[in-house]
Amino acid sequence: MSEWKAKRFWSHARSMPKGDGYQILLDDREVKTPGRVSLIVPTSGLAKAIAAEWDAQTDQINPDTMPFTRTANSALDKVTVQFCEVAEMIAAYGDSDLLCYRAESPKELVDRQSEKWDPLLDWAADELGVRLKPVTGVVHQAQSDANNAALLELVNRFDCFELAAFHDLVSLSGSLIIGFAAAHRVYPADLLWDTSRIDENWQIEHWGQDDEATTMANQKRSAFQHAAAFLALCHKTH
Repeated sequence: MSEWKAKRFWSHARSMPKGDGYQILLDDREVKTPGRVSLIVPTSGLAKAIAAEWDAQTDQINPDTMPFTRTANSALDKVTVQFCEVAEMIAAYGDSDLLCYRAESPKELVDRQSEKWDPLLDWAADELGVRLKPVTGVVHQAQSDANNAALLELVNRFDCFELAAFHDLVSLSGSLIIGFAAAHRVYPADLLWDTSRIDENWQIEHWGQDDEATTMANQKRSAFQHAAAFLALCHKTH
């Protein structure tokens, strides 16, 4: 990770085609991941976003201001070498998806969950071919083996860059279906994030905010938004 501590040595960062993808150059020097892999990404849009992060650096390289670079690094250094394991871990969220665990009371919360979560489950049934079964309470009740297998097959269709972003969408929201909805851009990322926070927002409305919890929630919101933006830039239309 020593390259993260280096000072800026280049005058201009840019992207250019390389093979089937796009590389990022600092002047004429190619950027490599911490694992020493050439940073070559699948789309021009993603490459330009990464180059812009490098171009925005001042004297000291600050990785906290380079989320697109960090996610691309993770895709190449981590996801690529353990793709099956990552895919299985993410797909497993479908067996205990946030959207399927409903409150017993009060009625207002039950109704709010149904209003926001049922349409996403309906969308998953129509567009993904998977009908997840909602239950009342928090005790785990497994989904069908057929549904779990179908969800794993869908997750395996992502490439390593898409899967790196998809991992964050799912793990941050607690919902595989919300992750797929973000990937398909069914709703804006902000709306999907709020949909994942119905229970937390209910607690805030009735018991007030906790400053530390609010700060953490805002950080997670930003990370979710970034993951959605990264995944959108992975699409070949960019």
